[in-house]
Amino acid sequence: MRLGIMQPYFFPYLGHFALIAHTERWVVFDVSQYTPKSWMSRNRVLHPQAGWNYINVPLANSSIAIATHEARVQDLQKTRISVLGKLTHYRRKAPFYEQVVQLVNRTFDAVASESLVELNVQGLAAVCAYLELPFDYSVCSELGLELQHIDSPGGWAPAISQQLGASFYLNPPGGRDLFDLQDFARNGIQLGFMQFDEFRYDTVPYTFEPGLSVLDVLMWNSPQKVREVLSSHSHILDA
Repeated sequence: MRLGIMQPYFFPYLGHFALIAHTERWVVFDVSQYTPKSWMSRNRVLHPQAGWNYINVPLANSSIAIATHEARVQDLQKTRISVLGKLTHYRRKAPFYEQVVQLVNRTFDAVASESLVELNVQGLAAVCAYLELPFDYSVCSELGLELQHIDSPGGWAPAISQQLGASFYLNPPGGRDLFDLQDFARNGIQLGFMQFDEFRYDTVPYTFEPGLSVLDVLMWNSPQKVREVLSSHSHILDA
């Protein structure tokens, strides 16, 4: 089983979904210290004049003193209105504006609590459903794993992989320096890294900005096109 483990990001960039598309099981990593002003509570879309603009999830308790799974959204309805408001300039310009608005609304409609993790997981699930990507996920804090002994950032992935019976762990290349190959090898787990090449697309009348939220990608590209890109722009590298 090929496993991916990532923090719960808010409508993350397309490479996040490329990683999901190349794994068989996904763990939402929500047991470590929360990081304020990270991709967990904000992302970026095109600005109506130039450059990019943040879409934010204001929290009631944003602090490094909490674990990620303890983070709570201040006001879900106000957050929904704010996010949708920062997308209105795409109307009549982006061909898939209505579909993306529906996706955002489905995300917020599915959230039953103020949990930031739940909001972000529902966002991932909504995007995967729209793209027809399998998304077999578990939330780490709900798995009952033995993780108390972890004392380094590189220790989480091999421990979770071993306890879930993974044979292959796939990570973005930016995490290469975190890991000791032997931590995986001693449990018969292969370690690999997935490089995702930049995908450039037409955003006329705006100037293209790289690395924006998946919402921007979906505004301008059909689900079929995005699925093709998730395959053609992804490269799995050996450790």
